Amino acid sequence: MKLVVVTIFLFSGLFFFCIGTIGLFRFKDVFTRAHSAAKCDTLGAVLSLLALIIYNGVSFVSFKLILVVVFLWITNPTATHLITRAEFNRRK
Repeated sequence: MKLVVVTIFLFSGLFFFCIGTIGLFRFKDVFTRAHSAAKCDTLGAVLSLLALIIYNGVSFVSFKLILVVVFLWITNPTATHLITRAEFNRRK
């Protein structure tokens, strides 16, 4: 059962990484590309790391991975916002 849940999380993460990559290639505007990359990259990484946490069980490594997930949740949207804001100000 544990392996099934890990597989579902890993393939879900891979799915979102692939969708984000397709969005980077297909969208023409910087802002839509950034939106696609930020949302899909964050969700794909979080799902993949959650799969690793479930696979590893309760340990100190799982705690470190949870810290990485929290760090990603904070930094990815913030970095994307700053990059798009800089592009918006550059175009003014």
